[in-house]
Order: sequence, then C-alpha cells, then structure tokens
Amino acid sequence: MTLKSFAVGVALLAAMPAYAHEAKSPHGGRLAVAGAYHAELVAKDKAIEIFLTNESDKPVDTKGFKGVAIFSLGGKAERITLVPSERGALSGAAAADLPPVLKGAVQLTAPDGKTATARFD
Repeated sequence: MTLKSFAVGVALLAAMPAYAHEAKSPHGGRLAVAGAYHAELVAKDKAIEIFLTNESDKPVDTKGFKGVAIFSLGGKAERITLVPSERGALSGAAAADLPPVLKGAVQLTAPDGKTATARFD
C-alpha cells in the first residue's frame, strides 16, 4: 500500500461519521436545527408545513406548539402564523404563491413556553 492510498483511505474513513449522521427529510422538505428539534420545511403553493422531529429523528407531536414563519417574499418580509394541523405539523398559509426556495426563519414556541428558531437560508 502506498502512502497516497493510505491517506485517501484515512480521509474517507474520517468523513463517514459526518455522513452517517446527516438527517434525512421524510416529507421531501428542507431541514434545519431548531434548538432540541429538527424542523422540516415543506412549502407548496401558498401552504407551509413545519414537521418536527427530536434528536433521535422521531416525530414530535405539535399539539400545544405555536409558531411564526418570517420569509422574504418579493423583497418584503412576510409573517405567517403557524398552528398545529391534523397532519402532525405546524401549518400556515401565505398571501400569495411561494417561491421554490424560501429564505427566512421559523420561530417555534413549545407547550412549556421554550422557544427555538430554525433558519432556512
């Protein structure tokens, strides 16, 4: 084994743990960390859904949560109120159709009053 092959092997092994913990998006949305939660943003037409999972990637019941999404739409900040939905997400609706890639943040308030923010850049 040459030194070059050995170095490449070590580099690949070092990268594996980071890759192994990369979170997956169960609903096809974008993921961000929000305090103790993983927040998945799913947006279609005017609708926004935020699905929450815990650090073990288990779904979190959103009953009792509330939130607000603040996104830059058309050069202006739009605030969208988020409430628990029947699909197990926090959901809300924008005034107009949403662009394919949203940039902004979601602030969540848990039933115990603790807040967390997820940034989607």
